[in-house]
Amino acid sequence: MATCQPERSALSSTELRNLADRIRIWGKELGFQRVGITDTELGEHETHLLNWLAQGRHGEMRYMARHGVKRSRPHDLLPGTIRIISARMNYWPPDGADPEDVLGSSGHAYISRYALGRDYHKLLRKRLQRMAERIEAAIGPFGYRAFADSAPVLEKALASKAGLGWIGKHTNLLTRDAGSWFFLGELYTNLPLPMDREATPHCGSCRACIDVCPTGAIVAPYELDARRCISYLTIELRGAIPEHLRPLIGNRIYGCDDCQLVCPWNKFAHTSELADFAVRHGLDAPQLVELFAWSEQEFLHRTEGSAIRRIGYACWLRNIAVALGNAPGSPEVIDALRGRADEPNEMVREHVRWALTRHQDQ
Repeated sequence: MATCQPERSALSSTELRNLADRIRIWGKELGFQRVGITDTELGEHETHLLNWLAQGRHGEMRYMARHGVKRSRPHDLLPGTIRIISARMNYWPPDGADPEDVLGSSGHAYISRYALGRDYHKLLRKRLQRMAERIEAAIGPFGYRAFADSAPVLEKALASKAGLGWIGKHTNLLTRDAGSWFFLGELYTNLPLPMDREATPHCGSCRACIDVCPTGAIVAPYELDARRCISYLTIELRGAIPEHLRPLIGNRIYGCDDCQLVCPWNKFAHTSELADFAVRHGLDAPQLVELFAWSEQEFLHRTEGSAIRRIGYACWLRNIAVALGNAPGSPEVIDALRGRADEPNEMVREHVRWALTRHQDQ
């Protein structure tokens, strides 16, 4: 098992405070908009996690239950961890089509804005690794490990404790000066760094995110049932999408941003300054029919280096078939669906049949 080692000689409190200040500066130099530091105590969040799992709201994400409390006990995931450096990085692409326009055009496909550029996992981990190397250059060897949605980590809870924002009613992290369009990453360490103050919530009486959710997945403030969430249905779920939810998905073929788009705090959001998150292959407003015509080779080529590739070709076609079933029944749409009626994958065929039946019933 990896541990947060090696041991090292103790730093004075003054040295630790100075190091924490330098870490925040290095974070900005590495492209992070904010860096905070917290401890490993997540008792309240662990209770919430266990209740969520007990209610089965994780759906078929069995790894959530399998990892258990490793997610809420950082020192169990990486023994020796006593502090977490949490960092956030903006991803909103400055050059993308207006999301409301895309959602309002049923012939187009909507892809969650976080997935329009390069896959963030490696990018954030590399930046966090570089931060660790700067720390090591300053104080010598220390124990650490970098994460970016790459291990059982309660990243939003840790970010909130580290002062980066609060967990909103939609269960995403929010901050007053930047909304919610950002990624999170963590550096687990064995350094007893001074901690930042936990963020306070500022959702007030607003329930815009709850009311706008197309499938009613936000079942109560701060409570998400993933089994109804379009992001879960189009990304995490590997089998058939429940029929009663398909009409509610609209033209969303990869993820869903509705709860963030409606959030009033996102009027303060900033676009990304990194070219990595710029729109690639015109995926900010693509035509459904054109995407449905991609061969598997085209899918693999055009999603190279993208988070989209992780769902695989069959789920890609499944999602587009649903969106085409929700689109107006033009000859072009009908022909595209009929062209996939004999698709080798049974799951895809079943969703194509459903979509064709929708148009026959109109």
